[in-house]
Amino acid sequence: MINMVFWFFVALTVVSAFSVVLNKNLIYAAISLLLTFLGVASLYVFLWADFMAGTQVMIYIGGILILLLFGIMLTHKITSVKISNTSVQKNVGAAVVSVLFIGLIWMIKVTPWKIESSVEPSQTVNSIGTLLMTNFLLPFEVASVMLLGALIGAAMLARKEN
Repeated sequence: MINMVFWFFVALTVVSAFSVVLNKNLIYAAISLLLTFLGVASLYVFLWADFMAGTQVMIYIGGILILLLFGIMLTHKITSVKISNTSVQKNVGAAVVSVLFIGLIWMIKVTPWKIESSVEPSQTVNSIGTLLMTNFLLPFEVASVMLLGALIGAAMLARKEN
């Protein structure tokens, strides 16, 4: 049963990622992006990376995707803009992706995979939180101040001049 759930989330992630790229409606593309982010978070859960799954939901879905949706919805005259995927570089992109895909499949087939019995790992959120608040407190705070400065700078640049 767990394999069926895993392959469901893999299919959900891949199909919704294709929908993001191929959809011409921005709102539908954003909803597909939501499903892609949820699929990636669920794959992190299968990898026992609970901190990364929570971070995926909090930052990408809770922050970036909501910001994108607000930007789309607050843009004036968005209905008159035609979004198209016509590009002269589409064939070149498809060729590059095909070569990369074939290279990845070849790499998977020729790699001697070491198979071991695995034990269920413990939760990582507690240990990561303890490390962030003890040993790595200064870099964590420096990063937060830098992000705050970037946010203030972006707000100043986006502000209308009277």
